[in-house]
Amino acid sequence: MLLCTVLTFISNPGWGQADIPIPVIDGDWWQIAGNPDMGDISTPDQQPVDFGIWQASDGTWQLWSCIRKTKAGPKTRLLYGWEGESITDSDWNETGIAMEGDPSLGEWSGGLQAPHVIKEGLRYLMFYGDWRRICLAESYDGKNFTRVLNGGGQPDLFTEHDFEPHDNNTARDPMVIKRGNTYYCYYTSHTTKYDPDGAAYCRSSINLRDWTESVMVSHSPPFPGNSPKYSDECPHVVYLPEVDLYYLFVTQIYGEHSQTTVYASPNPYYFGIDDDQYKVCTLPVAAPEIIKHDGQWYIASTMPSLQGIHLAKLKWE
Repeated sequence: MLLCTVLTFISNPGWGQADIPIPVIDGDWWQIAGNPDMGDISTPDQQPVDFGIWQASDGTWQLWSCIRKTKAGPKTRLLYGWEGESITDSDWNETGIAMEGDPSLGEWSGGLQAPHVIKEGLRYLMFYGDWRRICLAESYDGKNFTRVLNGGGQPDLFTEHDFEPHDNNTARDPMVIKRGNTYYCYYTSHTTKYDPDGAAYCRSSINLRDWTESVMVSHSPPFPGNSPKYSDECPHVVYLPEVDLYYLFVTQIYGEHSQTTVYASPNPYYFGIDDDQYKVCTLPVAAPEIIKHDGQWYIASTMPSLQGIHLAKLKWE
């Protein structure tokens, strides 16, 4: 089932590439998570949104999703977990509330968003947003995470703007890849306080403590019906070594008309600013996570109903 609308084949003599592999959703979706009943803090309007998926040390698959519009603090968000025996299983088991914002550590109450986990050696690293900062937690089993505190006794790595009174989600939706000895953290931020315009940014580090200044890597051109505030949500980057290209997936629309635009570039710091020269396709998904396991690619996304998370196979054509 070809669900990727190919809009542009990139042909750039500087790359030595005539045709670029395009990500294609390959077959039907299966639902792995729903909208949990969390008792007193649940509401009829709550929604599972941005999430992370990874394999724990015992081989089980873990999913943590931000649940928004709950009664969890003024920002209404927390992280909730599920566990599956196999990535191809449907209806993973709920593991309950995984993490909530801790104001004693400088986090917003109800502000946790967008967990993303990578494994390095025996350690799992979780990058997440606390409404205005990108933060870090760690685990050795891939299930139980503790915050990594810096010299100031807080878990933050950086933020994008120092708005006052800090009531703006100025850096969010982190995603990290490592190439060589360098970590690249991609995330979303607003460019101004009073007239917010969203874009995707990147910072890099070799030690997870000291980060470079931010670089705007993508600012998708606006189109009718899309708010510029949400033009580059949930950036997710995949590197394909066989073509030496970085693929950036950024979401413009959640829900029934979900849309994510995919760009391919030889430069991890640039996927196009207000132009589509690197655009390869759009996908009818939101907040996607791309996973490769045992040689098979998968794509996970929020469901169009915003009542759960589902998975499908992915291929490159």
